[in-house]
Amino acid sequence: MLGRHRYTAIIKQYHFYCNRLIHHFGATAELSQKKAIGEKRKFSPPKEFILDGFTLAPDENWNISPAILQMLGRKLLSEEGNPLRLLKQAIVDHFSSKYFNKENKPLYAVCEDEPRVVSVWDNFDSLLTPSDHVSRRSSDTYYVNKDHCLRGHTSAHECKLINRGLHSFLTVGDVYRRDQIDRSHYPCFHQLEGVRLFSGAELFDPSTGTKLREDLHLQHILFEDGSRTKDKQETHSNKTALLLTLKLKASCLNGISVEFQDTLEQLCCDLFGRSTKMRWVETYFPFTHPSFELEVFYEDRWLELLGCGVLEQKILENSGASDKVGFAFGLGLERLAMVLYDIPDIRLFWSQDSGFLSQFKGKSSKESIKYVPVSVHPQVYLDLSFWMPVEIEPNEMTANAYDAIRSIGGPLIEQVNITDSYKNKKTGRLSQTYRLVYRSPTKSLTKEECNKIHASIALYLKERYNVEIR
Repeated sequence: MLGRHRYTAIIKQYHFYCNRLIHHFGATAELSQKKAIGEKRKFSPPKEFILDGFTLAPDENWNISPAILQMLGRKLLSEEGNPLRLLKQAIVDHFSSKYFNKENKPLYAVCEDEPRVVSVWDNFDSLLTPSDHVSRRSSDTYYVNKDHCLRGHTSAHECKLINRGLHSFLTVGDVYRRDQIDRSHYPCFHQLEGVRLFSGAELFDPSTGTKLREDLHLQHILFEDGSRTKDKQETHSNKTALLLTLKLKASCLNGISVEFQDTLEQLCCDLFGRSTKMRWVETYFPFTHPSFELEVFYEDRWLELLGCGVLEQKILENSGASDKVGFAFGLGLERLAMVLYDIPDIRLFWSQDSGFLSQFKGKSSKESIKYVPVSVHPQVYLDLSFWMPVEIEPNEMTANAYDAIRSIGGPLIEQVNITDSYKNKKTGRLSQTYRLVYRSPTKSLTKEECNKIHASIALYLKERYNVEIR
């Protein structure tokens, strides 16, 4: 066991090392936030939490770590030289240049300043998320208090935007989830969501270029008292469901040819090229039915590009738009940018290293850019095993461990995996083993440097969660 003086020395050395690397990774909050590492109440709630114009009183549900608080200070989608900014602009430009309203203005409003702290109702209930859904757990969501959380998706604003009178809009921004740690996952990432609503006259308007049977556009029948099937909702007529699906896909369905411009396939072609192979896969989302994923064949494998579907009518009823129908789609910007720009590690989006940013700074969103790694440094593997306290659920302890590892290890943690889980039959205690992969994008780490950080993580878990280090 480390003594108190030894632990203090480790923390001081760790802060000195972080100060040397801070300009590479762009943490905007002061490193003084890290000086509390090792204190018993590290993640205890502050008296008040202020974000995006909201002042809230945290309670015992607070689980937002200092690492997440630092991320809230960044606005990657607005930073010059960040590839996420380029990709966001490319997608916004696609919709702004192709879809127009009757006044010949861009059809889709762009909403990128919505508050990142939302009510639990907005984040879950407004989207019909079941009360027992895993995403509601504190091991998956960052809570301010029992009624508020950091948004887990941009869809959290859907109902309020529709209620404001918006019928076609794009919502873009940073979202937060207590996720696993590897090169393609990060607790903060960025999403872009689109929604479009239709009245009966708009959906069945023949001027949109629909080549359907003559009787199809003559019947403005959106709703019926029917049954739910795999292809439609119980309140939608067959023709409503068919047209909404076609407007999403722009494909050939049941022998009916369509020439809609309202298509996600066109977005795919703009991003990946006209010759790109695509396929639609049926899936499930709580807030759409039917639901689909669009995949593209890129570099010899199928990649999920986006998820979409016909909006559940109950969502529109709750939003004051019960006389309309619509569709929604959403995509993760990091996942897409990593493919388009050949970026191998999600941590690089948070880098302020000039070797990274200079490759995107001053570029146009229309340019084809491939990231060239500045350098490659070796990984350092270290294992961490401990007996869990019986009063903490395994999933919750895993999420707590991930947060502690992120807060102390920072950007030097490349991956974390649970390699072993063992339950003692006599005592009933559960043991977990985590493999931590240390790697810096900017320099080679020594085993000694990693051991110091590793010891700090172990001591923090012991003091904060009463684990027994093995």
